[in-house]
Amino acid sequence: MAVLRKEAVLAALMLALVVLAAAPGGAHAACDASQLAVCVSAIMGGAPPTTECCANLTAQQGCFCQYAKDPAYGSYIKSPNARKTLESCHLAFPTC
Repeated sequence: MAVLRKEAVLAALMLALVVLAAAPGGAHAACDASQLAVCVSAIMGGAPPTTECCANLTAQQGCFCQYAKDPAYGSYIKSPNARKTLESCHLAFPTC
């Protein structure tokens, strides 16, 4: 049952990432939330971030506040695991 719930949350997060990335005029041209998908295991499960995750977070760093304000997945961006992931990638947690 817990695995099914985790998969449902993961699917919802992925959908939210795709929706935000595709929103016309709703996202800055350089902001592509789908690039954060490689960080799901770190943000959702606390796994160490991969090199690809850190590279994508660095590229999307200017978009963090926009992502955090989105009600669909802002709680994930503001989560303790997200903070740990950013710290592991040597990035500052945004102050929005």
